[in-house]
Amino acid sequence: MTRTPQEVFADHGTRLGTGDLDLISRNYTEDAVFVTPDGVLTGREGVQEGIGRLLADLPDADWRLTPSFAGDVLFLQWSATGATHQVTDGVDTFVFRDGLISAQTVRYTLTPRTP
Repeated sequence: MTRTPQEVFADHGTRLGTGDLDLISRNYTEDAVFVTPDGVLTGREGVQEGIGRLLADLPDADWRLTPSFAGDVLFLQWSATGATHQVTDGVDTFVFRDGLISAQTVRYTLTPRTP
């Protein structure tokens, strides 16, 4: 049974909460493309690397997410605030195929927080 983009995204959020990068990457196709400000990563290993970097930049962050679906594409506006850094202009675009994420473009600016 193919999951809807909404179902995949809800599951993805649950998996992100575990911090288990192998588990998280199972929401992606084997040939997924993950585009970050630092370059293009491919496959499930690339997804693991990209998400791992983001989670490492923002440990214990307070995330604010606003999803908007258009068919098989999700536009996600987000911000996050951690102890030492914050993101104020995060935008992700997810493309879904056969109940998995086939592509994700991640754009954000990470800035240090001042005490």
